[in-house]
Amino acid sequence: MKRLAPSILSADFSRLGEHVAEIEKGGAHLVHVDVMDGHFVPNISFGATIMKSLAGKTSMPFDVHLMIETPDKYIPEFVTPQTEFITVHQEACTHLHRTVQLIKSLGVKAGVALNPATSLSTLDYILEDVDMVLIMSVNPGFGGQKFIPGALEKIRELAMIREELGLNFEIEVDGGACLDNAADLIEAGVDIMVAGSAVFGAPDIPKRAADFVEIFSRY
Repeated sequence: MKRLAPSILSADFSRLGEHVAEIEKGGAHLVHVDVMDGHFVPNISFGATIMKSLAGKTSMPFDVHLMIETPDKYIPEFVTPQTEFITVHQEACTHLHRTVQLIKSLGVKAGVALNPATSLSTLDYILEDVDMVLIMSVNPGFGGQKFIPGALEKIRELAMIREELGLNFEIEVDGGACLDNAADLIEAGVDIMVAGSAVFGAPDIPKRAADFVEIFSRY
């Protein structure tokens, strides 16, 4: 099943609970939680306290994306009964295998993210251990950026590698996803689509989430 994971980075934080309820009403499957430290990326967002404030207020699992340095120090803070994924950046991990194993030891699925300029080959010796690979289709740090076209071929290549190796990790895309490119991304191999401003910037948030889900239902 293809899944939609709206990023609350683009939500109105004064109405966060309401906005999360709206995407759930529209059929979204995950809450994407973008965590930024102002070091690994040039922006600061929020921490585990904000995410935990949503626990029990939605039935959707949390999809945590740590855009931070030394993520091992903070991973345990994001583990809740609703946390499905914790994703770290390959570029931020000195010992990536150790970090992936830490996440899995806490009973959470482990994801690894790649920035636009990072080669898929950097994951050659970790793919068998991960539950998800996140392809960044913008340079991380800010919402509302334009999709980088080269990410589409990167997703296709990753999907081919997955098939050739007989693996079952999920492929997620984050950055610039919209209704216009959703079908192309799904056809390329995407299983989970992160959408921020494309969902929360819409005049009718539940309808926009439902529009994405309708496209997904065709595949």
